[in-house]
Amino acid sequence: MSEDQKKQLEQQLWNIANTLRGKMDADEFRDYILGFIFYKYLSEKMLRYADSILKQDGIKYKEIKEDTAKGKEYIEVIKEEALEKLGYFLKPSELFSEVAKRGNSDKEGENNFILEDLGKILTNIEQSTMGTASEDDFDNLFEDLDLTSTKLGRTESQKNELIAKVLSHLDNIDFQLDNTELDVLGDAYEYLIGQFASGAGKKAGEFYTPQGVSKILAKLVTIGKTKLKSAYDPTCGSGSLLLRVAKEVKDVGNYYGQELNRTTYNLCRMNMILHDVHYRKFDIKQENTLEHPQHLDKRFEAIVANPPFSAQWSASPLFMTDDRFSQYGKLAPSSKADFAFVQHMIYQLAENGTMAIVLPHGVLFRGGAEQHIRKYLIEDRNYLDAVIGLPANIFYGTSIPSCVLVFKKCRENPEDILFIDASQHCEKVKNQNVLRDGDIEKIVSTYSNRTDEDKYSKKASLQSIIENDYNLNIPRYVDTFEAEDSIDINALANELKAIDAALKETDTKIANFCNELNIDTPF
Repeated sequence: MSEDQKKQLEQQLWNIANTLRGKMDADEFRDYILGFIFYKYLSEKMLRYADSILKQDGIKYKEIKEDTAKGKEYIEVIKEEALEKLGYFLKPSELFSEVAKRGNSDKEGENNFILEDLGKILTNIEQSTMGTASEDDFDNLFEDLDLTSTKLGRTESQKNELIAKVLSHLDNIDFQLDNTELDVLGDAYEYLIGQFASGAGKKAGEFYTPQGVSKILAKLVTIGKTKLKSAYDPTCGSGSLLLRVAKEVKDVGNYYGQELNRTTYNLCRMNMILHDVHYRKFDIKQENTLEHPQHLDKRFEAIVANPPFSAQWSASPLFMTDDRFSQYGKLAPSSKADFAFVQHMIYQLAENGTMAIVLPHGVLFRGGAEQHIRKYLIEDRNYLDAVIGLPANIFYGTSIPSCVLVFKKCRENPEDILFIDASQHCEKVKNQNVLRDGDIEKIVSTYSNRTDEDKYSKKASLQSIIENDYNLNIPRYVDTFEAEDSIDINALANELKAIDAALKETDTKIANFCNELNIDTPF
């Protein structure tokens, strides 16, 4: 697929999404359009898999008559195979294309009311997994797709007409699932999530990390690696960061994540499946990561995160007996959980692993408990590998500048910490600053090679950081001061003299003209 075709597909999907835009807020119509795309994807995967099983019998899945004994026998066998291979099951009559056709039928006498059937089908997908290995991955996956909402229309007929129209448009789009070299649908899905984020304001931070930032984090934790045993994101949102990590290596053994928001948790599971991540290879949980961690028994080779900036947490004294925090001697402030996320992630980082986390700039220099934690991480553990300053206004919903902290338990360069000031390296697009491919590559190559570059990067010795009382504010280490051009006072004086002489000559000419005209001079 060419770049033009890709953009054309993205525009088609965005146009379909806008069919619902006038009815509801961005984060609401997002749930409908992404839910329907997911349903179409599941249907097409089901159809292709069933047809491959039936190929030896010379029939197609859609040709099976569900009410016959033979048809029921076929369906039972295919269901058993599909639940093991795909993790879910759909009957021929439940496929997306069949429902879309029924909803848009104009045949006389044919009922094109599909809302009730559609609701049952989505429930059936979830229930088909009960008691199987994929149950947790499909549980209540479509709960945010409310087909009874009055925002779809005042009457049942209006709701049905709108939904049928959306399904019809989607049914005409080819996601090229047979082309294993491309991830057309996955890329389109990511595009839509980004578009919704740009229109969701502050809410966007709950589920989406800008693509440029995702690329930086993913590249940083995969340097020198072609395979990963595991990747983890403790605040995984829509899963875009985990999936970005997968694009940087040939294979990721297993994906782990945790997400507090229920709707975003559903979005993440859909996103995983849409990117063809097998249900046995991902484990996404819905819970508060700091208060109720779900994967504490595991250690991960790559950890990435974009946690909510300066979020509140309980900071309960009970956490002083929690292995994640106890060794530090102090807890992160209850009003700023930034370092609590760092501590949690370090606890789960494997000895050969790398973690990269996006945080607000305040974590670099705030005092109190945060300074105490910084000191422990640098002096006692020596885990901090790099501090990277990002441009302001690159996140949806906040304009504050941010930074990336990179940690390793076994550092190749334990004598110093690399500081990078990339705050001025971006492009302004509308009201947002955007990291270009060149900006991203410059950050990654500078980190990888640990190069010193004037006004951009500097390796700071641990001693210099200790002397700065563990203040990691980047300008203390990377001098970006631009000296103004020096002024030649003598040249300036001569220039003023020349101007003064020219003015006197002009005054003389004016005086002569005035005398010839017999009028008063103006001076």
